[in-house]
Amino acid sequence: MKFLMDMPLSPDLATWLAENGHEAVHAVELGLYRASDSTILERARKDERVVVTADLDYPRILALTQSQGPGLILFRGGNYSETESVARLRRVLDTVNPEELPHSIVVIEKDRIRRRRLPI
Repeated sequence: MKFLMDMPLSPDLATWLAENGHEAVHAVELGLYRASDSTILERARKDERVVVTADLDYPRILALTQSQGPGLILFRGGNYSETESVARLRRVLDTVNPEELPHSIVVIEKDRIRRRRLPI
């Protein structure tokens, strides 16, 4: 699975994904540290990557454009430590079918994980 980590999240999360057999890059590595959310979504779509973020604007953009991708994993509901982020992301990867991730929005909250198919 290929991922693009957005600016609100630590590059260490991309490193963890890579160490666990995924292809992951952080927005900084792609020169997207000042890019708009729409630009990041377009880059992820072009590169066939799932965006991992804590930015609440992404689901709105995907809904307004009726987009079928890229997939999105959204950390919501507060600050997560590195340990919490890894544990919750591991849970997503263990429970959501990899074939569904590129066409889904997965919302990670402190007490649950929800998935919704795109478009929304």
